[in-house]
Amino acid sequence: MRRALLMFVPLLAGLGSTSAFAAEGQRFQMEKTDRGYVRMDTQTGEMSICEERDNQLVCKLAADERSALQDEIGRLQGDIKTIEDRVLKLENSLTARMESKLPTEEEFQKSMGYMERFFRSFMGIVKDMEKEDKAQQPEPAPNKT
Repeated sequence: MRRALLMFVPLLAGLGSTSAFAAEGQRFQMEKTDRGYVRMDTQTGEMSICEERDNQLVCKLAADERSALQDEIGRLQGDIKTIEDRVLKLENSLTARMESKLPTEEEFQKSMGYMERFFRSFMGIVKDMEKEDKAQQPEPAPNKT
């Protein structure tokens, strides 16, 4: 049977007029066996066992292919779980660090007190400068008509 698998015949060679259909026909190769057909995907190398049922060709992945596929799915699901756990851990760590850097209510009020004192002092300086400017300006001459 292995020898028969090596001598694949194109499934749809020469059929179809569109390039997409022709490319799909070249992708799969089939060989007739005692129980039906064996189909090989020429791009991935996957093998499928096909049977004719109700005038339709029904294909299933070969048992070893199915096992390998299930193993790969299991491995990828494990990788996804690991990545999700890492993301959650990083998000929680980032949130904790950000919250720990925020000031407490007492620190915030203390800072606001400093700012208020600064602005009051600054506004006092501005008012003093305005008084000095007014004192230095000569009084306008009375209007004589």
